[in-house]
Amino acid sequence: MNEHSAKPHPLDHVVLPVVNIDLARERLGKLGFTVAADARHPFGTENACVFFADKTYLEPLGIASVEESEASARQGNVFTARNQAFRFRCGEEGLSGLAFGSKDAGIDHQNFVGNGSSAGEMLQFTRPMTMPDGSETIAGFKLAFAGDLRAPDLLLFTVERVTLPADRAALETHANGVTGLIEIALCTPEPAAFAAFVSLAVAQSAVEKTGFGVNIAASNAKISLMTPEGLEAYFDIAGSSADRGLRGRAILFTVADLAVTEAHLAANGVTYTRKNNRILVKRAPGQGTLFAFEETR
Repeated sequence: MNEHSAKPHPLDHVVLPVVNIDLARERLGKLGFTVAADARHPFGTENACVFFADKTYLEPLGIASVEESEASARQGNVFTARNQAFRFRCGEEGLSGLAFGSKDAGIDHQNFVGNGSSAGEMLQFTRPMTMPDGSETIAGFKLAFAGDLRAPDLLLFTVERVTLPADRAALETHANGVTGLIEIALCTPEPAAFAAFVSLAVAQSAVEKTGFGVNIAASNAKISLMTPEGLEAYFDIAGSSADRGLRGRAILFTVADLAVTEAHLAANGVTYTRKNNRILVKRAPGQGTLFAFEETR
């Protein structure tokens, strides 16, 4: 457990590399999500986020400038370097990173270094942010990165907001009824091998064993490390045992009324299946990982 953290970190956001932001915006809109205005990072990447009422969000990540992105990676920017590596190894779309909220990224960085799990130097940056009313504000961030050499395709990091964004309630209402994220499914043939790595990033020492792997509880969501068999049982995804790393494979959203979600998907011609009181939407261009929807219990 981190010294400065009486409870585990909350899941803050999920990084979803996309071929381009416009394609992601189109797909996410079709799925019934409200997508925020495009925003540019000062190191060549850009995003168009989807914010939820539970204060988590999705970060579809595009490359605005290949030159700027590559230059920053060469200068030691872990975020852009790992984004490049993910795209090279896994293709242009997927789930490449999980960010956890932190009150002190500097202490997290020290913990990662001390545990031999730092992925590199901290990153601090600011960027302009357009609010729903059209006003501009400056958002500031400090990031600390955790990495495991056995899992090159998943970056875990903590984010400390130096300046807090203003109210974004207008962006948190979605036609599909999604109110938040409750589970991220990571796949590996050997879940126990990565429990300590994920626990460190989440600042959660308790690990729950399951029939298909282990669960690690962030303060607001569950991070499930499951075998390919588990992934198939819960999400109908055929996983491969050949890849011994750790891969992000599915996001489980919570909705108030599944019938509303289903009606919206059907009206927009989105293909989906039902399984165990969940709606499953397989990955598609602009949506690099499986999306699952479940009613709030």
